[in-house]
Formats: sequence, C-alpha cells, structure tokens
Amino acid sequence: MVARVITVDPFDIVVFGATGDLAKRKLLPALYERDLAGQIPPEARIIGVSRRPMTREEFQALARDAVEDRDGIDTTEAERLARFLDRVDYVAVDAVSDEGWDDLAARLDDGGDRIRVFYLAVGPDLFDDICSRIGAHKLVTPKSRVVVEKPVGKDLDSARAVNEAVGKVFREEAVFRIDHYLGKETVQNLMALRFANALFEPIWNNAHIDHVQLTVAESLGVAGRAGYYDTAGALRDMVQNHMLQLLCLVAMEPPVSMDADAVRDEKLKVLKALVPMNEKTTPTLTVRGQYRAGASSGGAVAGYLDELGSPESDTETFVALKAEIANWRWAGVPFYLRTGKRLASRVSEIVVAFRPIPHSVFDNQAGPLMANRLVIRLQPDEGVKLWLMIKDPGPGGMRLQHVPLDMSFAEAFGVRNPDAYERLLMDVVRGNQTLFMRRDEVEAAWKWIDPILDAWRASREPPKPYTAGTWGPSAAIALIERDGRTWMDD
Repeated sequence: MVARVITVDPFDIVVFGATGDLAKRKLLPALYERDLAGQIPPEARIIGVSRRPMTREEFQALARDAVEDRDGIDTTEAERLARFLDRVDYVAVDAVSDEGWDDLAARLDDGGDRIRVFYLAVGPDLFDDICSRIGAHKLVTPKSRVVVEKPVGKDLDSARAVNEAVGKVFREEAVFRIDHYLGKETVQNLMALRFANALFEPIWNNAHIDHVQLTVAESLGVAGRAGYYDTAGALRDMVQNHMLQLLCLVAMEPPVSMDADAVRDEKLKVLKALVPMNEKTTPTLTVRGQYRAGASSGGAVAGYLDELGSPESDTETFVALKAEIANWRWAGVPFYLRTGKRLASRVSEIVVAFRPIPHSVFDNQAGPLMANRLVIRLQPDEGVKLWLMIKDPGPGGMRLQHVPLDMSFAEAFGVRNPDAYERLLMDVVRGNQTLFMRRDEVEAAWKWIDPILDAWRASREPPKPYTAGTWGPSAAIALIERDGRTWMDD
C-alpha cells in the first residue's frame, strides 16, 4: 500500500533554538523526511535562528549531521539531501535584545506573502521576549503561525502568563501548542476505531468497560535533561500534557465533525469533568516515586540522585494515579495512569479493559474466562490488539484460550511510519489545529494538576524509592490491586 502525499503550500519555517537538541533530533530530520517524500514545495525555506554566530554553510553542515545521525533515515540519495540542505538558511538573533532582528526581517521579506511558521524550540522563559520582538519588528502576517513547545508553564498561573505573552502578538487561531504524542499514528487511529466503526462506540461506556489503563514507560534515565527535569518532575513533564491528552481522546464524546474546535470542545469537557483531588484524597489516589541504582538494558545504571549530581531531591521520576470522570458515560470507571523513567521497558499503550461476561455457559474444563480488552500500542511497535476468547483448535472438548487479534501498522500497511513531528509540522503549515492544544485545554489541565502538586508539597513526604529496571514503587501496584485489578503489560 502506498501512502498518499499531498503537497503543502509554500512556506518559510523559522526555528528559534535551531542549534539545540530538539531541532537536531526531531525538527530537521522530520523536515528532511517530508522533503524526501515530495511534500514540501520547491520554494519552501528553513531558517535556523539562535544566538550563536554561524555562517549559512556551518548551519547546513549541522543540519546534514542531524539528518545523517537519525536512525532509519535514507540519506543514500545525495542529490535529494543536497536539495534539502539548499533550503536551509541561518540568521544569528538575540532573543533578549534587538540584535539580528533586522537581518531576520530582511530574510523573510525575500519570501514574499508565503506562510510563515515561527517554531519556538526554546525554553518557555524566552517565549515572551521572542514573541514581543516578532511583533515589534512587524514579522507577523495574516499567514503567520507560531508553534509553542511544552512545557506551557509550570502551573496554572505561569501557563496563563505564557498564553498571555504569546496572545499579545498572535491570535489564538495562529497558536499551535504542540504535543508530539497526538501526532502518533496510533493515537489518531484511536479516533478512527471509535468513530468509524459500529463495533466499538455502542459499548464505549460504563455499562461495558470496567476500567482504562494508560502507561507511558521509559527505560532511560534523565541523562542530559537532569537540570530541567529536576524543576519539572514526571507529573508536569508527562501527565499534565501527554497523558491527559490521551485520556481525553479515550473518554471524549463523539464530536460533530473532525473540525479542530469540534474535537477540542469535547476534550475540554473531559478535562472539566475530572474529579478534583485535594490534600485528603491525593495520598490514596496518587503514588510518586524516584529511581535508585539498578539494571537496565543488560547493564548497571545509576540512580536519579547520582545522575543529578545531588545528595537529595524531592522530584518524582514516577507517577501513578487513579482518575475519575464525573459524567454519565464514565461514572464508576476508573482511569489508571502511570509514567516513569528507568522502568522495566520502553512502552506507551492504552488498555481498555471490558467487563467480564455476565454468565458462563461453559463447564470448568473449558478453562478460565478472561475479559476482553483492547490494547492500543503507541510505541515502540505501533499497533492494535483485541484480546478475545476462542476455542483451542482440535478434538477433545471445548477448551478456551485468550488470544489477541494483533495488527501491527508496519506489517499491515507495509509503509514507513512517519515520525509524529513530520505530521504535526505539515499540519501547522496547513493551519489544521485538530492535533494541537487550545489555550483553555492547557489551563483546564493545570487546574486539575495544581491541587495534586499542592497536596504533595503540603505532605512533605518524599518520593518512594524504586529500583531501576522495575515497574516502579510497590505502592503503584497496591494502588490498582486494592480495587481488585492489576496492571496489564501486554
């Protein structure tokens, strides 16, 4: 099967922080892949921006290295790589002064009235400075968009401040708050499974679903991000954005269409329906942990404090929590979320566990009956499993087995699975905000997260230790097992 590629309109993308890790690991390789696929028109340009003095040729060499260092990228066609690098330009600009901004304005003026994308691949402390100077130097056109990377604030007040700073220069319709998890193929297929099939939507409710599990596990530690991570922690870094967005897509009502605001209206309703936590309920509904030295990927690994280079820290590298949604569809259905660093394996998945059948017609010799479950795997191998009870083949009576109908996207479609950033960058150029967070979504998520952070601070209880290479603190197992359920590692 051949993937259909639709060329986007001519554009200039200005990447602030172009010499940083995000640009080198994700943005430049993603843009190269879209160019290789023929999706980027000949006139399009990629303009790197940072404080570092650098010639165009030096930045092109950096871009070449970024592309060639990325696993799975085809760089064998030298002519196509040269074509991509010919699009790449560079301007040295100081975000906190007016130095270099006139040069950037002159470079953009050369592009005429094409789409302009300003990508803020920098820390949120620079959003205000950059946006105000974009406005002051009159770089915003009717076809301009700005892409804001997470974290959008560290709590509700700071999120509002970030949104206000960006909103002074760009109207809301031009602001793209990016969450790369929403660009994953399987996440979008969750909507296709729910809303394009008569099989699931009639049973997508508390009458048929027992509970839902969301897991985003990483086998790596904080590595070079220790400085940032210690100011954020797993709740801010993963739950407030990635995991709550996944929860919204699982739990939202069918939108009237796939229009961006129709989808985001329904996600907002879910966030507003989340049952708030407080100092009394947080200790029983959440678990926070921090990894110690252990083993991962066949070798010994250091603990979080050793990687941080500090004798103490209250920052959590693991979170498990039980969330509830107070509406008719989901009343009584718990949503269990867990995420962490240095866990047993790298896996991100959604498990929808259905209720057991109400009555078995089979005798004991048939074996135990297991409840159906739908597993949507986001990484590492994107796919969908539907676990069913079937008869074990052969004579000898009725013997039942619990087996999955397993679909791997790579095997089923036989095409390369694009990185999430490839899809999201092209959606920005198109002006399609469906997979991006709206301002009220971000602030509603923080309204739910802030009381948890406040309760943790008030309790002064340190994170529970867990050994690297395990599935987190034992309290996380107790969190779900006291409800008579267990974590499912499919």
